[in-house]
Amino acid sequence: MDLSLTDLIGILGVFIIIVAYMLLQLEKMVTQDLSFSVLNTLGALLVIISLLYDWNLASFLMESIWMLISMYGILKYYKLKKKEENAVKDDGKED
Repeated sequence: MDLSLTDLIGILGVFIIIVAYMLLQLEKMVTQDLSFSVLNTLGALLVIISLLYDWNLASFLMESIWMLISMYGILKYYKLKKKEENAVKDDGKED
């Protein structure tokens, strides 16, 4: 069996997603961690890249949705971080 570069890219993406899930189950990571959403986004993107060369609609839909949900997690992380920073700034203000 010969693996193309795009096959290897897709396999790397699957590996990244599995590692993120394994770390979650081993309680080494929580879903609120930025790294969890970044790993899932990166993994899904790599699988999508491989699918562009070896098309499978069902897999493309699943990975696209997976990536969008993970990107929402990244956005949520930064919104919460900004909210916390603003709360710290507001606490430091004198009346």
